[in-house]
Amino acid sequence: MVKFDKVGVPEEGTKIEVEDGKIKVPDNPIIPFIEGDGIGPDIMSASQVVWNAAIEKGYEGKKKIIWMEIFAGEKAAEKYGEVLPADTYKAIEHFVVAIKGPLTTPVAGGYRSLNVSMRQRMNLYACVRPVRYYGGTAPVREPQKLKVIIFRENTEDVYAGIEWEQGTPEVKKVIDYLNTEMGTKIREDSGIGVKPISITGTKRLVRKAMKYAVDKSSKSVTLVHKGNIMKFTEGAFKDWGYELAVEEFRDKVITEDELWDQMKADDGVTPITKPGAFAELRGGKEPGDPGDRIVVKDRIADQMFQQVLIRPNEYDVIALPNLNGDYLSDACAAQVGGLGMAPGANIGDVIGLFEATHGSAPKYRGMDKVNPSSLILSGVMMLRYLEWHEAGDLIENAIEKTIEQKRVTYDLARVMPGGVKPIKCSEYAKAIVKNM
Repeated sequence: MVKFDKVGVPEEGTKIEVEDGKIKVPDNPIIPFIEGDGIGPDIMSASQVVWNAAIEKGYEGKKKIIWMEIFAGEKAAEKYGEVLPADTYKAIEHFVVAIKGPLTTPVAGGYRSLNVSMRQRMNLYACVRPVRYYGGTAPVREPQKLKVIIFRENTEDVYAGIEWEQGTPEVKKVIDYLNTEMGTKIREDSGIGVKPISITGTKRLVRKAMKYAVDKSSKSVTLVHKGNIMKFTEGAFKDWGYELAVEEFRDKVITEDELWDQMKADDGVTPITKPGAFAELRGGKEPGDPGDRIVVKDRIADQMFQQVLIRPNEYDVIALPNLNGDYLSDACAAQVGGLGMAPGANIGDVIGLFEATHGSAPKYRGMDKVNPSSLILSGVMMLRYLEWHEAGDLIENAIEKTIEQKRVTYDLARVMPGGVKPIKCSEYAKAIVKNM
């Protein structure tokens, strides 16, 4: 057993093992959790009430999570004198699956984002964010049409953290080199950031999205990028994503361009570059019908923001570089009630770190006020990662019923018609349990 400095390992419970690249889950797994800063204690305690009740009810006491607290952020600073101690990394890597509340990250000065640091350190390269509608909560007209799962690359792009501050000797060296050696014309009073996007990072992210799409019989995978402007980073993300899809999933996919070529080949009028191209992929279907194949397509990032508003039902699985994924996942969440309803996970080859997608909202600390659904639903993702689907179903169905009853926290109450009176965070959790 690995040794920790200031973390107590529960006497009961069993470690999740990894065999042949897959997790092997016991009936009593030890799951580390980080309570979080600000509202973290409120939403973590409420969420654990819901998770524990669903597991108890779903498996009649035969399964149970053994919780093990680990530390990051303000609580870690008090206990260790640092915000992200080695114990925390060690515990997540050892026990394989963990969950966390929101952590505070200072804007501009202070320390680097703890979330980004954890993703980088443990190579949790896929940020996975499913977005779906729960009745009665959304500010848009037809929110039920939006049901997507977003795979956001987690370790590259601007989040790689390669920056030089304006006015420093280091940034002067970078600017001098770029201007004299590379022919650029960067202003001398600039700060500089570098945006790396690699074949490795792109293909492993798209591979994970494609595997999900194949396993869930999804209709499409959309690559979102700004390749019309940044041709060798985001444009390359698009190209490498298509390469991966066709090379590794040829018998499962058809590209949107291939569908267009089919339609052109069959109309007898439109000139095409490859007569009869890819007709065999159609499998006897009508022109433009992909049959059972997953359609792989791409969209420019700014166009995609419009698409998820006006044509959301045309999208299913979405794969994006880091910054685009950050923006788009929040935009999608807004359509179904806000970040309070948006779960998330950071996943590597096997390690899964599940998390609330919103911030720590310190002004609401200890008020028992905020919506815990983001963390509760991140726990549902965790339960499904463990293959405990029955417990996940109980929670999702109970949340929907609770919202239909208009027993909601303040953030949902203010977007629901009819002057809904909000309830407390802890009361919302109890209502969900009652509705299981």
